Amino acid sequence: MAPPPTPDPAPEAHPRARGAHALVGSASPPPIRCGIAGWSYPDWAGRVYGKGVRDQLAFIARYVDLIEINNTFYRPPEAKNAASWVRRTAALPGFLFSAKLHQDVTHRFTIEPSTVAAFREGLEPIRSAGKLSHLLAQFRYDFADGPGSRDLLHRIRENFGSLAELVIEVRHASWQSLDALEFLRGLGITVANLDFPLARDSFSLEKCLIGRNGYFRLHGRNRKAWFDAKAGRDETYDYLYSPRELARIRERAVSLAISYQSLTIVANNHYRGKEVANALELKHLLTGRKVEVPPALVEEYPRLREIAVEPGPPPGSIV
Repeated sequence: MAPPPTPDPAPEAHPRARGAHALVGSASPPPIRCGIAGWSYPDWAGRVYGKGVRDQLAFIARYVDLIEINNTFYRPPEAKNAASWVRRTAALPGFLFSAKLHQDVTHRFTIEPSTVAAFREGLEPIRSAGKLSHLLAQFRYDFADGPGSRDLLHRIRENFGSLAELVIEVRHASWQSLDALEFLRGLGITVANLDFPLARDSFSLEKCLIGRNGYFRLHGRNRKAWFDAKAGRDETYDYLYSPRELARIRERAVSLAISYQSLTIVANNHYRGKEVANALELKHLLTGRKVEVPPALVEEYPRLREIAVEPGPPPGSIV
């Protein structure tokens, strides 16, 4: 397979393109994209998607710069679906997707030829359109450095590295030793920077500058649920970052971005649309400009009124 095409439009060539946000006070800013993880959640009805929203993907893609496709973690992608996603977001210049590797690879440590083929074929419509920014391998907190783990990472790179820029998310502290970091750097991949509840053995680097195009994932800080084995997915990611926390995250993002060709921020605190709210607040903090916000989301989180662009008059109205 040929190397992945450069996402179109290239952020460096279009500094004012959608998604290439200019940092406040920076004359030559590195491009930063603010994205979300997934777009189809039952609890978003009435909170993100108001009445009358028929195409959820086309709707929410108008507000963010990237969507991380997370259903590929549970089942391999299908080309017909991927082609539909490209078609439904085609009117948004600069909009991108990233995708998560299947759990068989990252949690069961098996790489079947059928899985490799399914990802190559299933993501090809996005890749060939220049819309696939990263392929994410997200590992469990207990995936520690060691010969077996390093061998798995080598095999992941060999099998999936030609699809898109490969980014790995490791959560165990053993990966931040100097030897482990040198190994990761030698793989030619990106290592995700993370904001999540920390334990004594957590990967806790504030700045991990491995890779060309950075990837910064925000999981929320619901510490109680994060470390509760009985907590469900929604409870684990039920967290709304405060304005003060977001200001600190903005500082960290700017510090990271200057060391990369670009930086993608993905909010994963999805429950009840919190990730959308926080992604848009970060976009506002990074640009210093008001942003478009889904009307239903403003009703759910009234503090968004402070950063929201005033909605225009309905079509056909007399101004």
